[in-house]
Parts: sequence; structure tokens; C-alpha cells
Amino acid sequence: MIPMLDDLSLGMAFALFGGCALVIGVVGTRLTGIVDDLADRTGLGEAIAGAVLLGMATSLSGMVVSVSAALADRPTLAMSNALGGIAVQTLFLTIADITHRRANLEHAAASLGNLMQAGLLLCLLSLVLVGRFAPEWTLWQVHPITPLLLIGYLFGLRLVDRSRDNPMWRPAQTRETEPDVPDEQAMRRSATRLWLSFAALAAMLGISGWLLERSAAVIADQTGLGQSVVGALMTAVVTSLPELVTSVAAVRRGALTLAVAGIIGGNAFDTLFVAASDIAYRGGSVYHAIPDTVALWVALSMLMTGILLVGMIHRERQGPARIGFESVGIIACYLAGALTLLLAP
Repeated sequence: MIPMLDDLSLGMAFALFGGCALVIGVVGTRLTGIVDDLADRTGLGEAIAGAVLLGMATSLSGMVVSVSAALADRPTLAMSNALGGIAVQTLFLTIADITHRRANLEHAAASLGNLMQAGLLLCLLSLVLVGRFAPEWTLWQVHPITPLLLIGYLFGLRLVDRSRDNPMWRPAQTRETEPDVPDEQAMRRSATRLWLSFAALAAMLGISGWLLERSAAVIADQTGLGQSVVGALMTAVVTSLPELVTSVAAVRRGALTLAVAGIIGGNAFDTLFVAASDIAYRGGSVYHAIPDTVALWVALSMLMTGILLVGMIHRERQGPARIGFESVGIIACYLAGALTLLLAP
């Protein structure tokens, strides 16, 4: 650790926190266009590029926050950041839905890949919950659920990719459905330059995440808010800003499948924050080192993802306030969770 970061005053911590939030937001916006072009240039398609490239890159800052917190013996901050991030990113999808006024976003972005990723996310979140209530067995201070999370994630991505190449189900095409069609202008751009830009922006997100964890620890200690509140409602929101700006930017670019895939794919990748935190935490199983208020976010994230999955299958064109019923349900779930966390003793 850098000593000067350990001795931050509360004012400096908030300033650093705000600066990191600004960098993460701006860099996240830039990433959308690059990943959209890479999806066309490499032939990956928006669903896979959104899940793998955009999901991983925009999650780097959050990963660094969780791992740094676990290494510093702050498991509550590590896990609340990881699990709160999944919930708030699902909430951000409702904002992207609001910006797409033509029809409900989940209707227009119909994609087998997005359905598969939502199912994968539910499986991974279920594993995290199993780890929470399973016996506290560890090998080299790592719980058995941790390698299962990694294996499940990689196997799930393989299934998503295979379903894209050989789909056994296709969504009905309507006037509001936006197909994933490659942009001819993107095909003429240099793949090398796109990859270098992608790597540079991803590195900036990682550094910002490390600085964010330092400031968040100071804020939690000096304000008395606690690591659960700071992790779930502050660092999780800030490290999820790239998902918000990239989803809204993708909607405005007409890349609707990418907008949804970036959120769901990012959430699936974010479950690996838990695995990484368990490896970094040297006090035993990180699943058993968190309070019930943090474990609640696993259940809430599962509920929000289930609602989203039902919405993508039902494909309502217009719902309450010109957004889908799933967006209304997701907003209600998140507000209930935030209120529970703030009022918890």
C-alpha cells in the first residue's frame, strides 16, 4: 500500500472517490463504441462481445475493489461491492429501457444469447448462495464453491457461443426488433488499433478501482456508515457506472443486443469477484465472513435476474410508464433492498 493513501482525510477520500467515479464514467462511455466495432470487426457478434469484452472490461474496477478489500481483511466490503454491483447493474438496465422510447428494450433486444446468459447468471448466483450455507470447508483457505464458480462461468460461456453458432430457438422478429447487423464502417477499421484502445481503457478502469477501494475504506471507517452500506450503495454504484453509460450509449447507437448483453454478461462475470475475493481473503471462507444484510443481495440479485428473464421471454412491447413490467419490478426490488440495508441494525 502507498502510505499517503492510508492516511487520507475524509475530505480527500471523498475527493478521490469522486475523481475515480468521473474517470470510470468517461472511460466506460468510450469503451462502448470500441467494443461495438470489435464485435463487427472480429465477427463475435454483439451478444458475445457484450458478455465477454464489454462485461469483463467494465467490471475491472469492481474486481480490483473487491480483491483489494479482501486482501486488506475487509470481506464485508469485498462481497457487498461484488453483490451490490450485480443488483445495481440490473437496475441500470431499466434506465437504458427508459431511453429506448420506441418499445420495451427487452422486447427489441430479443436474443437467444441474452436468455442463455441470464440463465447462467442465475446458476452462478445460486452457487454463491450454496457457498453461504454450506459447511465452512476450505483447502488452502479457499472454499470448494470458488473453483465451481469459475468452471461454471467458462462452461456457460461455451454454451452461449455454441447456441449462437447452432441455435435451437429463435425469437420472433417484430417491427421493434433490432437485428445485430455488422457496421460496414467498423469492418474497415484496424483491428490492432481497436484492441490497443480497448486494453488502454481497461487498464485505466483497473487503476481507478484500486484507488476507489482505498478511498472507500476511509469513508466507511470515518463516517461510521459501515462496509456493507459503502460497498453495496457507494462503490458498487460507482464501479457499475461503465455498465450504465455503455448501455445507454449502446441504445443510442442502435446496438440494443449489446446494451442488454453488456449488463447480463457483466453480471455473470461479476460473480467471479466473489471467487477472486475468496482466494484473496486469508481468513478462511469469504462466504461465511459476511453478515446477513450482504447475503440478502444474492437473493435480491437472483430475484431481479429472474424477473428480467421472464420479461425477455414474455417480450411486452409497452408496459407501465412506457417501460416493461420487468423494469418496474426490478426498481421495486432494488429500492426494497437499499431500504433494508440502511435500516438494518
